[in-house]
Amino acid sequence: MQFDLTVLLPYLGVLRDGVILTAQACVLALVGSVVTGALVAIASTSASKPLRRIADVYVDIFRNVPFIVQMFFFYFGLPVLGLYIDAFTTGVVALSIAGGAFTSNVIRSGILAIDPGVIEAAQVFGLHKRTVFLKIVMPIALRTSIRPLGAVLVNLILTSSILSTITLNELTGSAKIVASDTFRPFEVYFVLLVVYAALTWSVSLAIGALHRRLNRDIVEVVS
Repeated sequence: MQFDLTVLLPYLGVLRDGVILTAQACVLALVGSVVTGALVAIASTSASKPLRRIADVYVDIFRNVPFIVQMFFFYFGLPVLGLYIDAFTTGVVALSIAGGAFTSNVIRSGILAIDPGVIEAAQVFGLHKRTVFLKIVMPIALRTSIRPLGAVLVNLILTSSILSTITLNELTGSAKIVASDTFRPFEVYFVLLVVYAALTWSVSLAIGALHRRLNRDIVEVVS
């Protein structure tokens, strides 16, 4: 077999649209994961035992059930109850909920790692507990959790390939279409491999640079 990437030239637009759709789904899912994870982390660190229990159950369920099962439940199961959601929205919601279970542990660790003296100092100045949490605790927790959150984003990019199973033509779905049209699966999936590697590598580099920038003052103080 002769390796020939030129056969894919007429399909560059299809693959480009798949990359764009993957990027859109992952960005929205990251936002959803961070919001969901923050709420769950707040619940898991609260003084309320019921809230902590609910947070633990949520994390246990969505971390220990295969993502494809969760997604099929939303896409194929909910219509039985009269809830119809399009493939893109289903994918974003499923990724957000599943990602939130992992993000919650990241943010929770960031919250617990904060020096209690910082919180006590803020309270000495008469700041309300809610203000302390929203203005001091959460920003510090998110800043110190940049690298783990970056790992969550990389995982979202990789997991998004499963969205093709619900007829969403993201990157993997688009590649399947091209492979079936050209009968050149080797070239198609070689390009797919390279594109996914480039996406995740670029995200990792960007997250590393953002982490160094946000924590530059901490490094300077320590040094």
